Amino acid sequence: MRSFVLVLVLGSLPMTAQSDEGMWLLNEPPREHLKAKYGFDLTDDWLEHARLASIRFNNGGSGSFVSPNGLIITNHHIGSDALQKLGSKDRNLLRDGFHAPTLADELKCPDLELNVLLEIIDVTKEVNAAVKPDMKPAEAFAARRAALSAIEKESTDKTGLRSDVVSLYQGSVYHLYRYKKYTDVRLVFAPEQAIASFGGDVDNFEFPRFNLDVSFFRVYEKEKPVPVKHWLKFSETGPADGDLVFVTGHPGTTNRLETYDKLKHRRDVTLPYTLTRLRAMEAISLQYAERGPEQRRQAATALHSYANARKAFSGQYQGLLDPEIMNAKRIREELLIEAIAKKDASAEKQDAATYQKAIKRIADIQKSLASFEKEYSLLEVGHAFSSDLFAIARHIVRMTSETGKPNPARMREYRESNLESLKFQLFSPAPIYTDFERVRLQQSLSFMVEQLGSEHPLVSKVFGTKSPAKLVDELIGGTKLVDPEERRKLVAGGTKTVDDSRDPLIVFARAIDGEARKLRTRYEEEIEEPERQAYSELAGLRFKVQGKSVAPDATFTLRFAFGIVKGYRVDGVDLKYHTTFGEMFDKSDRLGHREPFELPKRWLDGKSKLDLSTPFNFASTADTIGGNSGSPVLNRAGEFVGINFDRNRHGLVRNFVYTEEQARHISVHSKGILEALRKLYDCGALVKELMGKD
Repeated sequence: MRSFVLVLVLGSLPMTAQSDEGMWLLNEPPREHLKAKYGFDLTDDWLEHARLASIRFNNGGSGSFVSPNGLIITNHHIGSDALQKLGSKDRNLLRDGFHAPTLADELKCPDLELNVLLEIIDVTKEVNAAVKPDMKPAEAFAARRAALSAIEKESTDKTGLRSDVVSLYQGSVYHLYRYKKYTDVRLVFAPEQAIASFGGDVDNFEFPRFNLDVSFFRVYEKEKPVPVKHWLKFSETGPADGDLVFVTGHPGTTNRLETYDKLKHRRDVTLPYTLTRLRAMEAISLQYAERGPEQRRQAATALHSYANARKAFSGQYQGLLDPEIMNAKRIREELLIEAIAKKDASAEKQDAATYQKAIKRIADIQKSLASFEKEYSLLEVGHAFSSDLFAIARHIVRMTSETGKPNPARMREYRESNLESLKFQLFSPAPIYTDFERVRLQQSLSFMVEQLGSEHPLVSKVFGTKSPAKLVDELIGGTKLVDPEERRKLVAGGTKTVDDSRDPLIVFARAIDGEARKLRTRYEEEIEEPERQAYSELAGLRFKVQGKSVAPDATFTLRFAFGIVKGYRVDGVDLKYHTTFGEMFDKSDRLGHREPFELPKRWLDGKSKLDLSTPFNFASTADTIGGNSGSPVLNRAGEFVGINFDRNRHGLVRNFVYTEEQARHISVHSKGILEALRKLYDCGALVKELMGKD
């Protein structure tokens, strides 16, 4: 136990030669570490090329350019949302796959937005200057919100680029990210779901794996493919055992810099609630999918999302239930104050007092959060209203109200810098399946009653005298918001039109908005702002000892990670670093070709065409989490050698601590991708494009 705790505690000290931890900012990369440990010179040109070739998908994943003609690769499970929306009852693209042999055959996605990071600017001084020391939390929050709004609007007006201010190190650093935005995105290729997610939920977060988890898209402007200068050349050979590899992608959220008390709150309050909700939503989605093939198609993306989240949060929960991990976190906090004292003995007393006060404030904040967290999550976050149509109604009600205010006073999602992207989603022509909406909304409303009790004032506010089933019948049965044109009319008509609307979902969203806003304001002023201030003080003390040798927590912004292609030992078995096509066929045979180990007919018929020794999936120690799905894996030359699609179960604890003993990120091998495209999918033109040939 002591050795494991020691490994975890090392994360509290300046980076050591033993650790490859870090989801690094591209403007603050670990050059010295890479040079000292691997003899690799990370140049500005290498980083710029990787940055401009990397892409953020607005539905929660990553991708990259892989040809000069705007061709993009991401995971199949990231592209599945588009596949489902482009499909129909008679054309199941998610199940059967898709291939556009020519540009004219490529399918335009209804609401997919992609972002490419062009510039990072440190705006910490500007943001902090707006917040005065004597301000109360509510005043500080308002001042900070105004500063962020002003910076983003000025940048958007000046450049025409999407401009987001990103909070780093729990609010002690602020960077302005400027993105080139693409909204004309077209589907080029996707394999069958059975091979993209071979093993399904059974193998999720496991290794060995056998997944062709890829899909290809292309970006257009003015009806032509976008020419790009920075794209990743596909490697014919891919990575070998022991190779140094790099991952550029958009990890979602980590909690490594959170305090012991914050993590304890997650363990004892937040995660049990989250898992209960996800299990309920997964169960109802599965029940709906069992009604028939069309219902299964409609529910497929949501079902995968709920199941994936349930397993991910279960892994996090199990990690926080491990006394070794929690003990290591506690020791980190003790070691940090000791290190501060050694760094500057004259400041020991003052810094120790500041440190202890900040730790205690965060602990006290968790007690306050526990008193209303469920209400906030259900009503304001929207866990009680798991419905695309409700989300649309809420946005319409709030957008028309918020846009009448000065930009600095608006909720963050309705700032001028966000409106274009929000409207792109809001007016999407993608189909909405009302039967599936009904079952999800009824389940989430019932979950609210289970969590709060039938006599809770918020339950009375939401339901009145109706049952969940009766309320859902009225809301979904009477709404016209399925039609994008109806949404446009309401937004164009402004506040008066929305106030006069009799659409039941609009009426409902209006009726509960006041209570939801109160909870949001309470959260922002009692939790978010005080936590931000306390963590900022801790970050200042940490910087005294470590500088910026520890990467900030992930924020779904572009990061740079690295590691070694490497197998591991588990349950007495040595797992090699990669799997092969032949091993996949063997597994399918051994398990009787039953779902989820059933292979597509194309693969069964084409088995003899394949080199069965071809590497398929591989593992490395690179530091990745959710949001990195679709991230390119690069070699020293900056070539594309694989695409990240998952972690193993040992890596689920990486949200809180980094370990490379058994934790691995899992990717599709570039050689395996090319082998399948060439020999099974008749994608000669696509392969030529990937290889940079005319």
